[in-house]
Amino acid sequence: MSNTADDGRADSSPPSTAEFTPERVLSVFRNRTDQAKPLTATDVMDALGCSRKTAHNKLEILVDRGDLKTRKVGARSRVWWIPFAKLIGSDTRAKQQRDPPVEHSIADADLPGTGAVLDDRRAALKAAYNYLRENPDTDAGELITEVFQEHPAGYKTADEWWDAIGSALEDLPQVDLAADHEHVWHYVGG
Repeated sequence: MSNTADDGRADSSPPSTAEFTPERVLSVFRNRTDQAKPLTATDVMDALGCSRKTAHNKLEILVDRGDLKTRKVGARSRVWWIPFAKLIGSDTRAKQQRDPPVEHSIADADLPGTGAVLDDRRAALKAAYNYLRENPDTDAGELITEVFQEHPAGYKTADEWWDAIGSALEDLPQVDLAADHEHVWHYVGG
């Protein structure tokens, strides 16, 4: 009869706490399909085969480092999870390397003016972009109606505003003016 443990070790001696590094505990959170789901200390214990004290110690190290967040959920219960910023961090960095962030494109937009006037025009461009992103198939009239009033950017008329903002909007990432030029704008992003 073999002394093989459930985890594949040949002997039945208990694992040392050195085997349970914070990185190994963090891998329990990362190596799941639903990384956003909070885990209990029992979940970690079951996944690693460690003691409750070891699980708690390593989880607290991860909280102190900012790798995990924690919260009490009852008189004697606590859960841990990977912070949202950490979950999307690597994906966001990869996306930023593929596509220039819209903020950079807005900062580089060819808009007339300097100083505060230029800042107002960039804010108007961003507002138009955000409106288009929230309303993916929008015509120029709707963009003007919905954005110009709150973000006139120093322009006296909507036509002057649209000449500058509409032209710059067309150059932003994930924005497309319909091929038939019926003034329908499309946000083609995710």
